[in-house]
Amino acid sequence: MPGGGSVLAPYAADFRQGRGRRLPESASPIRKPYARDRDRILHSTAFRRLNYKTQVFIYHEGDHFRSRLTHSLEVSQIARSIARALQIDEDLTETIALAHDLGHPPFGHAGERALDAAAADAGGFDHNAQSLRVVTKLERIYGSFDGLNLTWETLEGLVKHNGPLGEDGKHIPQPISDYCDTHDLELDSFASLEAQVAALSDDIAYNAHDIDDGYRAGCFSFSDLATVPLARRFLVEVDGTYPAIEPARRLYELKRRLITAMVNDVLGETHERLAAFKARCADDVRASGRATVSFSEPMRAELDRLREFLFARVYRHPRVMRIMGEAEDLVVELFQRYVADPGALPPEWREEARGQDPRTYARHVADFIAGQTDRYALAECQRLFDATPDLR
Repeated sequence: MPGGGSVLAPYAADFRQGRGRRLPESASPIRKPYARDRDRILHSTAFRRLNYKTQVFIYHEGDHFRSRLTHSLEVSQIARSIARALQIDEDLTETIALAHDLGHPPFGHAGERALDAAAADAGGFDHNAQSLRVVTKLERIYGSFDGLNLTWETLEGLVKHNGPLGEDGKHIPQPISDYCDTHDLELDSFASLEAQVAALSDDIAYNAHDIDDGYRAGCFSFSDLATVPLARRFLVEVDGTYPAIEPARRLYELKRRLITAMVNDVLGETHERLAAFKARCADDVRASGRATVSFSEPMRAELDRLREFLFARVYRHPRVMRIMGEAEDLVVELFQRYVADPGALPPEWREEARGQDPRTYARHVADFIAGQTDRYALAECQRLFDATPDLR
């Protein structure tokens, strides 16, 4: 039963036609290759660190807000459900979903912006490129190789889950181009259906849970949310089914309906696209010239309205902007201190940096900061500067 589900559709990724691992390994007698990839990610240090990395709200703001870890688990659950319905490989889909944020630095996108600016002379910083570095270089737990030695299909999905790279002259992050010089991930094509499902599942998860977290944080009221047509439709449905329902239950009933609607829309649109170009194998999907897994245009328009609301009411809420502004400053200060004073690095990182040229050393520092959790970065600020921003 490949992929942990029923018989796979012809356009699914098939490990029997897969391109294997960069370093050949003996097959597992009990696990398919993509399931083995998933397990390596679950056991990685980088995956555990996601528990104390910001999604939108910093961990000490409350116990119920999402972290990068819980977000990744929610993405994985949605992705598996869609993969099962499309009869594609659940193991590969789950693997990419679980790994997609491994390269995120502390403090979410604020940390990424800060690190990108601070490391500009070393090629900048991109969390997708950093995820590739994590699984091909920075995880050092196996005796035979650095990284996790994942299959080609998993690496392709990590790098290209949002579409081909380098189209229309767009910049390709250097860590990705450097890696592809020796292990070609075919950046100019689309990724597998499994990778595309993981990407859309990310959108579905954060659209729903950022409503949940934003409401709990007091960023908006139900009345505010009802100005968004998609949310208003489901609020009316919830209230009609459960008159006088308490707020916490009302919020959850709204969220589950929203997720169901998005999932069903993706399934309907994707089936239509698959039928239109008659995909016969996974490589047909890669060569299709456009995304195969997609929301319909009406749903996309509704989600644009929802995202506009979330940007205005949550991501750009004064409280969030103030905290993330302080977090960006913290990341820049750490980067500058480590670059100016290699002795500030932990012994193993300091030892590895010996003899590196300035550009390579700056990338080394970026790797170190990207691996930090929010609380580790705050502790480093206290250690190095004898001061810790409150970030509240």
